[in-house]
Amino acid sequence: MQVPRIDKVLGICNYATKNKGLSGSIKNSIDDFIVEEVLVDGSIAKIDKRPNFSVLSSSLKINKYLLCVLIKRNWDTLLGIRYISSELKIDENKICFAGIKDAKAITAQYITIEDSLIENITSHKLSDLTLYPIGYVREHLSSYYLLGNNFKININNLDSSELEIKTTIKKTIEQLNEIGGIPNFFGYQRFGTIRPITHLVGKAIIKDDFKKAILTYLVNCSKLENPYSREARKDLARTQDFKKSLHKFPKQLRFERLILNHLSKKPNDFTGAFKRLPFKLQMLFIQAYQSYLYNLFLSKRIEQGFSFKKATIGDFAVNIDRSGLPMPQTGKLVNIENIEKINKSIKLEKMCIALPLVGFKQGFSSGKIGEMQKNIFEIEGITPENFRVKKMPRISGRGNLRAINIPLKKFKLKKVFSESNRSENRININFMLNKGSYATILLREILKPLDPVKAGF
Repeated sequence: MQVPRIDKVLGICNYATKNKGLSGSIKNSIDDFIVEEVLVDGSIAKIDKRPNFSVLSSSLKINKYLLCVLIKRNWDTLLGIRYISSELKIDENKICFAGIKDAKAITAQYITIEDSLIENITSHKLSDLTLYPIGYVREHLSSYYLLGNNFKININNLDSSELEIKTTIKKTIEQLNEIGGIPNFFGYQRFGTIRPITHLVGKAIIKDDFKKAILTYLVNCSKLENPYSREARKDLARTQDFKKSLHKFPKQLRFERLILNHLSKKPNDFTGAFKRLPFKLQMLFIQAYQSYLYNLFLSKRIEQGFSFKKATIGDFAVNIDRSGLPMPQTGKLVNIENIEKINKSIKLEKMCIALPLVGFKQGFSSGKIGEMQKNIFEIEGITPENFRVKKMPRISGRGNLRAINIPLKKFKLKKVFSESNRSENRININFMLNKGSYATILLREILKPLDPVKAGF
């Protein structure tokens, strides 16, 4: 089955299921994509339910972090955090979260704010951002506390009948369950669907070419962008005039303007310009390139016919904890002595197969799997040691392991209904995914869109 060009650009080179897709669209409106965060203790950040106050400690003297629920509409997570820190006059580094959420969506998630008083936050509503304080906690929030996300998604513009819709979805879910789950690709939003360049910026950084990284971020444009943004990028590509471009770049391109403001004063200091970006965004570029390489690894593994449910010699395998999350730090290389035991544990869902997010501390798999990975690195012209960024050690990529498949939890086809005055149908589906996985990868298997961008991905 043919894979769209943009998928291949992001390293997603195949499908896991073989049936025909529905060819509908997602995210026709913000209300079509709802995400609610779930923590490991079972707490769910709700869109439509204000959380109770003082369910935790009520004293900042005892516990220095204020836990809040952040509800946002059509906001990028990092921009949202920056906006909140500015409006509430809080140091941005004092605001922590467990996971980045979709931008074009309605999302609810937990955040912690260090040394902040409840009375300064209470029901603080900003532009499409609402903060509800819950109480004080001892530690700041991090991905350690994140279990996953609940999704409520509308799929629109389906020209299939209700029977065809239900049959297709049933077949897709059955095939995914049969092979062992959803392939754990990094999704479109990891790289940017409209302007998929984050991994290219990351590659330039690990090759110590900060000028190329900055110019890639600033001037690479897309026909899908706002026309003013596109023209500003094109003009900068022609003139290399950073001072002039600072006045031409639209205000909504906040991160680009941070860079341009620095370069307008120090036009040759590209490393310094990169440092003007929020630290979490700096890290995302490196991580995006690791994600791209991982996608290539997984695509090649699927292409070669290796199983999701049965390890082969040279694979990594990791333990699964009580909550169902893979434990990357428990990685073991599969060899002839342990393969039988590991495959038994995989069958019992106590372990799963993993691929490396290669970094300066994480090497390749072994055997045939490892040879495929090394070949990809040779084509890319890099080595694992390149992920040690000498000019900015804090953003260096240590590497890790990532499960190759994820279970689909609580999947329900909630409703099939017709658009008013139109022949198309639309559906609502609900499901849960573990942290680090992408709803769009499941939706991609269901829809198999010819043009993912046009389909709302």
